[in-house]
Amino acid sequence: MACGKSQIRTPVVWHLNSSSVLPWHKVTSDGTLVLLYVDHSAQGNYSCHDDRGLLLHSVKLRLGHPPGLLSISCQVPNHTHVRCSWVESVKTFLPAKYSASFRGNGKEWRPCVVDVIRKHCDVDHPFFWTTIHTLRVTETNALGSETTSVRIRLNELLKPDPPESLLVETLEGYPKRLVVSWNIPSSWPLHDAFPLMFQIRYRPQGSIYWSEVYSEHSPVVIFDALAGHLHQFQIRVRDEVNSESQWSDWTPVFLIRPWEVSSTPESTEDRFADYFFPFNTKPETSTAKSHNSVHPEDEGNLGLVILLVLFSVVILTTVLSLIFVLWVRQRRRNHVTKQELTSMVKMKSMPI
Repeated sequence: MACGKSQIRTPVVWHLNSSSVLPWHKVTSDGTLVLLYVDHSAQGNYSCHDDRGLLLHSVKLRLGHPPGLLSISCQVPNHTHVRCSWVESVKTFLPAKYSASFRGNGKEWRPCVVDVIRKHCDVDHPFFWTTIHTLRVTETNALGSETTSVRIRLNELLKPDPPESLLVETLEGYPKRLVVSWNIPSSWPLHDAFPLMFQIRYRPQGSIYWSEVYSEHSPVVIFDALAGHLHQFQIRVRDEVNSESQWSDWTPVFLIRPWEVSSTPESTEDRFADYFFPFNTKPETSTAKSHNSVHPEDEGNLGLVILLVLFSVVILTTVLSLIFVLWVRQRRRNHVTKQELTSMVKMKSMPI
């Protein structure tokens, strides 16, 4: 760095950020400062002074690199908009400016509107059905410039945004049915001209297997939900006409349990009593307490006792019936044997 107004053999003193401490350096006879080894800590404001301390010259040092090629990617959320973004392959450490242009095959170049901070550019209403498009982006800094060009196919990059407002609702009275509804992506304005295909997937929570349903319209009724289980739902979308387009990302998981009969827990005794005695045996609720009222647990125990008594009577009746049948059969056998013996005695007593 030259000291602007210094004369040959005039001694000068260099400062960095108002300090006399400098990186490894030397000063030539004409007052030029030569830094022998630098890194980013050497950046700052350098100034040279004469032997009386008078400021002769100042310069700001900033270290960096010339631009390199960019890594460019493009997103096509619908048929009327293209957004391309880029990442530097070389970290220049210097402020840069960007310019971008876009054209379809055989068409004229048109500007791609640049957002320098976010490092992307936008094109509205491209010639979508042109087979190949070209984008070129130029990066410029104090040390030079570099232009990067990419060729893209919009029909293959078409990827809608995910559907919005996914909602899954129960259907009263149907423990295996769920109603799925959603809205088309707000970034897809031409939904009438370019219809969409939606893919719904769902599964009971904890399962590794998804069930899938395809539909062009909302809502959709699911008929095979697993009753009583929590389910996971997701949906995605793609352009129905363009078979080369991509599916959108899946929406966040929506959790829901199918409709269930609301019931209060009851004891085992109560369930047995209700099964055998379906009529209501419980006393009506009253604001005044009665000394003769039966506690619900006592009613359950009473029902169980009656059940056991009936069961014992049935068993006893069955056993007595079997004994009676066996007794009758044995008596008939004895009677037949007695008749045979009588016949044999009569035959022996007859004269030959």
